[in-house]
Amino acid sequence: MTSNHTDCHYCLQSLRGRKYALREENAYCVTCYDSLFANPCEECKQPIECDSKDLAYKGRHWHEGCFKCAKCSHSLVEKPFAAKDELLLCTECYSDEYSSKCFHCQKTIMPGSRKIEFKGSSWHESCFVCQYCRQPLGTKPLITKDNENYCVPCFEKQFAHHCYSCKKVITSGGVTYHDQPWHKECFVCAGCKTQLSGQRFISKDEYPYCVDCFSKLYAKKCAACKKLITALGGAKFISFEERQWHGECFNCAKCSVSLVGQGFLTRQDDVLCRECGSA
Repeated sequence: MTSNHTDCHYCLQSLRGRKYALREENAYCVTCYDSLFANPCEECKQPIECDSKDLAYKGRHWHEGCFKCAKCSHSLVEKPFAAKDELLLCTECYSDEYSSKCFHCQKTIMPGSRKIEFKGSSWHESCFVCQYCRQPLGTKPLITKDNENYCVPCFEKQFAHHCYSCKKVITSGGVTYHDQPWHKECFVCAGCKTQLSGQRFISKDEYPYCVDCFSKLYAKKCAACKKLITALGGAKFISFEERQWHGECFNCAKCSVSLVGQGFLTRQDDVLCRECGSA
């Protein structure tokens, strides 16, 4: 560049007929400008002279010919690139070294393209789709079965069980009763409607009952003590001619000896041991 500036602002030598560079409205001869202001090249460490092209990236500078991929040495001028550990790499080298592969298609997920992270794996956005309807899942709720992903509506259509009671879909957990699926909150006592999941219950005419309701509705009363016989927990009871006794209540009405496993006689409503019955 030549102009009517007369002297170099630094060395004060005449600029007449010479090239010079301007900085903050001051003129410098090329030699002074390069020594004072030229940036050192990141690659060759030489100053980038004022008549050379200075390529800058994140505060670092390169000659145009030095701006190359650190692995394959191909020029990065006007080409996409990526930085890793302060090294510049072309997209191909960066992908080979650092890019993850799509879990579905096993192809490299190129830098700058959108990827989905799910259960420790990476996916192309276009590959992360419902296995059934093939619609993109993105950040929608999904359900995984046999390593395949499904949107919730498709999973419910294909695999979900419907509650025997309310007929709605069971999305997780549930209870199986008489080979039918139930929501835990729907599996209740047919009498008092208390939830039975994880509780002891008794079946009657294909309906579940809590112990208390079953005892009140169906349990027999002991002919001796008049209390309910539930027959739960392995409790023993005796039945004879439509009458029932607790095992510990089945005793001779006269001498009170236990008749469990013994022969006995009846006299009206009483049961007697053989000795008392023969007296």
